[in-house]
Parts: sequence; structure tokens; C-alpha cells
Amino acid sequence: MNSHLFIGLLLAAAVAFSSPASAAPKRVDPVKMFDTDNDGTLDLMEVKKAASAMFAKLDPDRDGTLDARELRGRLTAKELAAADPDRDGTLTLDEYLAVVEQRFNAANPDKDGTLDAKELATPAGRALLRLMK
Repeated sequence: MNSHLFIGLLLAAAVAFSSPASAAPKRVDPVKMFDTDNDGTLDLMEVKKAASAMFAKLDPDRDGTLDARELRGRLTAKELAAADPDRDGTLTLDEYLAVVEQRFNAANPDKDGTLDAKELATPAGRALLRLMK
């Protein structure tokens, strides 16, 4: 075996085994990410602010609407159809925020008007987060 190749393999193995198992990407706490008033919860205003910013990121053509391709992974075709009252195949910001509000309410079973980390970890909370980040 070529000595340079052997040294390269040894170095690669050393790097692989020296990396801690915790080197996996850290999960960002969504409450901390979007909690602008620092009360430890997310209210509807904070959620809509984050969702509005996401809408802008998802709209690269800046036409003011999101189509199925731009919404990929956030809404299913069935969810898009249900959220699209004018049946044009796209969502405006207002239509998108209506879905956000529905998901916020679904993730807020205690109806206290705020979401904590536990509520965001539920299936309804995760569905809401897909529209925010």
C-alpha cells in the first residue's frame, strides 16, 4: 500500500473517531427562536410574525403567492386545496396566515392563547412549526 494513502486513511480514521457523538446538529428551541417578548411561550402574534417571514422566504419569485412547489413539505395538496378559497392553486399571505391560525388553535388545547414547548412538540405543534421555519 502506498505510504501516503496509508497516512491519509489513518488521519481520516482519527478524525472520524475523535469527533464526539454529540456533534450532530443541535435542535434549536422554537420557543426561544420566536419568543420576542421572552415570556417562555409563543402567542398568535409571535407565530404570525414568524410565519410571515417564512412566507417571504418561500416566495422567491415575489409574486405574493405560494404555489404547491413553494409549499412543498409544509402543506399537502389536500391541505392546500382546503386553504385556497378562491381555488387558484396558490395561497396569499392572508390565506397562509389563516392556516397558521388554525394550526395554532389546534396546538393550543388548553385555549390559553399561548404555546409552550410541550404543546409545540405535539403533532399539531410540529405541523404549525413547519409553517414557521
